[in-house]
Amino acid sequence: MATARTVGKTKSPAALIRPLVTPEGVDLRVRLADAGTRASGFLLDVVIIVTAAVVFSLVIIFGLAGLGFEDAQPLFIVWVIFIFFLRNIYFIAFEAGRRAATPGKRMVGVRVASRSGAGLTLDQVIARNLMREIEVFLPLSILAARASADVADTLTTIFGLVWALLFSLFPLFNRDRLRIGDLLAGTWVVEAPKVALVEDLSLRKDPIAARFQFSAAQLDAYGIAELQKLEEVLRRDDYSALKAVAETIARKIGARVEQIDSKAFLTAYYGELRAHLERKLLLGNRKADKYAR
Repeated sequence: MATARTVGKTKSPAALIRPLVTPEGVDLRVRLADAGTRASGFLLDVVIIVTAAVVFSLVIIFGLAGLGFEDAQPLFIVWVIFIFFLRNIYFIAFEAGRRAATPGKRMVGVRVASRSGAGLTLDQVIARNLMREIEVFLPLSILAARASADVADTLTTIFGLVWALLFSLFPLFNRDRLRIGDLLAGTWVVEAPKVALVEDLSLRKDPIAARFQFSAAQLDAYGIAELQKLEEVLRRDDYSALKAVAETIARKIGARVEQIDSKAFLTAYYGELRAHLERKLLLGNRKADKYAR
């Protein structure tokens, strides 16, 4: 199998594949989200949070229009506390949920997972998100507060921006694309693409296939293993493979099939064989393959 060559600093898709072994010993093989995808999801979440904060602020401003500045100062403190809880509860509540992803993460197709392979715990979610306060929001909040009080200076501004930038770029400098919060919490962010359901081949309606009828003896010729191989052949939809398999099955079960009817014949046989095996399974008689008795 050919492998993709890297050009410059570009990584192949396989470079982000990691084993994720569950407590039951099952290796799920996850693909880590790249830094760009994570940044996009975070920015989408920030937009949602900022929108909610602006709406709340406008409601407060219009509701307190009659108060003087001195009377409104305690409410400003309440507003700052509210914003702190808003952004933290937002991330924690969504990531602790069943999908383990905020709306921004779901939009870009990623989720949070535990690196141990076990289920994501609330402690891990809280740890990784509170750490974000130190990584990003704390320096930016200090800069905003000093700027609003007209006491900001160049050195403080540079220090705050460098602080936030270093923590933000940290995922670029480790192979697993981890934030500091991920390192402490034992988590990572993995891809969670939306998967479309595969077509149920037994529901295919082929007018030619309706001509074929099979006896119990003809269906007993094959078992579950052959049913799975037959499904693979039908999904691949290769003319030569369909023709060869149809001839083999027809010869074994004593049926007659024209070359032009190969796909219809296999579709009909697949549907009836599957139903036949399912009925036998319900009765406790399971045939693993064509050699089983």
